[in-house]
Formats: sequence, structure tokens, C-alpha cells
Amino acid sequence: MIVQNMWMAVGMLVVGFVLLIKGADFFVEGASSVAKQFKIPALIIGMTIVALGTSLPELSVSVSASLRGSNALAISNVLGSNLFNLMVVLGASALIIPLAVDDDVVKKDLPFSMLAALLLLGIGAATGKIGFVAGAIFLGLFIFFIGSMLRRGMKARKEGRESEAQREEEEEAEEIRILPVWLSLIFIVGGATAIKFGGDFVVDSAVFIAKFFGVSETLIGLTIVACGTSLPELATSLAAAKKNELDMAVGNAVGSNVFNLLAILGVAAVLSPVAMTMENVIDAIVLLVSSGIVWIFSKKQGKLDRKAGALMIGLYIIYLVYICIR
Repeated sequence: MIVQNMWMAVGMLVVGFVLLIKGADFFVEGASSVAKQFKIPALIIGMTIVALGTSLPELSVSVSASLRGSNALAISNVLGSNLFNLMVVLGASALIIPLAVDDDVVKKDLPFSMLAALLLLGIGAATGKIGFVAGAIFLGLFIFFIGSMLRRGMKARKEGRESEAQREEEEEAEEIRILPVWLSLIFIVGGATAIKFGGDFVVDSAVFIAKFFGVSETLIGLTIVACGTSLPELATSLAAAKKNELDMAVGNAVGSNVFNLLAILGVAAVLSPVAMTMENVIDAIVLLVSSGIVWIFSKKQGKLDRKAGALMIGLYIIYLVYICIR
């Protein structure tokens, strides 16, 4: 689809975000229904299909951008989404009510997320790109992460010490409707189609907007695209905070960040090498520092309180000002 003017670009961008978000919902519902019919435990469904569903918009946009040669958009979408998840999603949730942070998140998930960011930074700074081999390594690490989460969840369930987040994910999976097979397939195919075209629309319109205003694709990816594709994480975490499901809000954001860094960049790099500019390197450093701040607050206090939330949002605003003037 060829974008011809600014109004058309804005319209395509909005339609693209709607297709991405609703397509992800339909895909997850269809896939979860099929999984339940094959007697896959609700815990596994909740920790894989349901938990990763919120990151499908980022996956579609980054893969579409990579295949179309818009590498700056592919990597800036991931970095921007991760920063938005950490500083805005968690910060806004903490302003509503202090967020308790589960020990596993502090000891395992957040450090693993920081390790993934450090790996991206090291490879990107050394080679100037994320190529096929690096992408394959990222995907391997992601499979390891998912496997460790599942083992941890199954062990905790067996010992009767599931975390609040795990219970919520399992309950959410148990509430999923069992649809007729033909309807599940329609949901899966229709959802995947909507995600695909939504990603194309967002990439095409974002590239046009960047050219129209004479700004870089990196800036558009870090701001408009990143915020738009992170709306599912924001909605999920705010809802969890309002319902007092405290550690689910943090676990959702951190898990999504690991998915973005390892799975999305891994798939994009395997399909087509993703160039990493000096701006991307700086953004990766900012992500690593931001992750460290969240980890320090979580480890020291065992929670993210309103003071931490205000600081995180304030730092994000400063970062936005920086990327707009650099």
C-alpha cells in the first residue's frame, strides 16, 4: 500500500495499531483454545501463548521493517518499546499502587533481561549489526528462558508455592473459551493476517512520517511506533495494578522485554541482518541503565513505590527530550 499524504499516513498508522492489537487478541484466543483441546496444562498456556501475546505487535513491526530494509525502525521499535515498558508502564503502575516484586523477578528475570541488553550492546557496538549468527544465539537464549520459566512454574505448582503472577496467568488461561476447531482456525488465521497487515501499515506510515518531517526512522521508532505497539503491555499492567495483582504487573513488563530483545530481534536478524548505529548503541546503554535502576529499587525495597514510579517517568521524559534534540 502506497502512502500518498500525511492524513493517509496517520490513518494507516491508527488502523495498523488497531489491527496489531486486535489481531493479537484473536490469535491468542484461537491458539489458546486449540492448546486447551489438546489438553495442554493451563499453566503452560498462560506462561507462553497468553503471556507472549502482548508482544506480537512488536514482532510484526520489527520483522516487517527488517524485510523492507527499514532496519533503523526494526531495532528502535524494540529498544523504544522496552524503555516504555520499564519506565512508563511500570512507573505509571507504581503511581497507582506500590508494586511488589517477586523474588524470582529480582534474582532471575531482571538480571536475565539485563544480560540480554548487554549482549545486544556488546555485539552491536563491536560489529555494527545483529547478523544471522547473533540472531540465532538470541533465539537460543530465548528458548532457554522460556524453558526455565516453565520448569520454575511447574516446580512451584507441584510444591504449592505459585506466585501471584503465575496463578493469574493460569486462571486467565483457564477462562479461555474452548471454540470449535473451525472457529479457532479462523481466529488464528484471521489474527495472524491482521497482525501481518497491521505491521505493514505501521511500517509504511512511520517511514512516510519520518520523511515528511525530515526526522530519522530511529526517532519515529523510539516514540510513536514504540508507544503504539506497547499499548497492550500498558493496558495489562495498569489493569493488574488496579486489581492489586502487584507482581503480575512487573513480571508482565520484564517478560515482554526479554521477548522483545531475544525473540523479536532474533527473528528479524535471522531473516535479514539488522544494522546497529551509534544512536542505537546509546539507546541500548540507556536501556541497560534503566533496567539497572529498576533492579536496584526492586532489590533494595522489594517493591516499586510511588517515589520510584515518579522518578522512572521523569527519567523517561528526559530521555524523550534528548532523542528529539540529538
